[in-house]
Amino acid sequence: MGNLGMPELMMIMFLALLLFGPKKLPEIGKQVGKALGEFKRASNDLKRTIEDEMEKANITAELKGITDPPKPDPSPATPTPVLAEGAVAQEKVAPEKALEATKPS
Repeated sequence: MGNLGMPELMMIMFLALLLFGPKKLPEIGKQVGKALGEFKRASNDLKRTIEDEMEKANITAELKGITDPPKPDPSPATPTPVLAEGAVAQEKVAPEKALEATKPS
């Protein structure tokens, strides 16, 4: 849904005027304003309550010595090589040992 522009708002106001009449329209406006104010007040109270409870939980955790869980090591683990079926993994041999293996005994 997009934003309402001036022509759309004018059309809505005109329809409201036709439906409710000029005497009832101010009363409806007051009721809608009060309802929106009450909704805003209630949502602010809920937000404040949640923030207070989170603050209490953090203080309690600090008093008990509970800290945040340890963060995982950012360096990834070395993946193990995946071989095709029937393939044999070749072992890396140090160059000194490779020379010894090629010397005739």
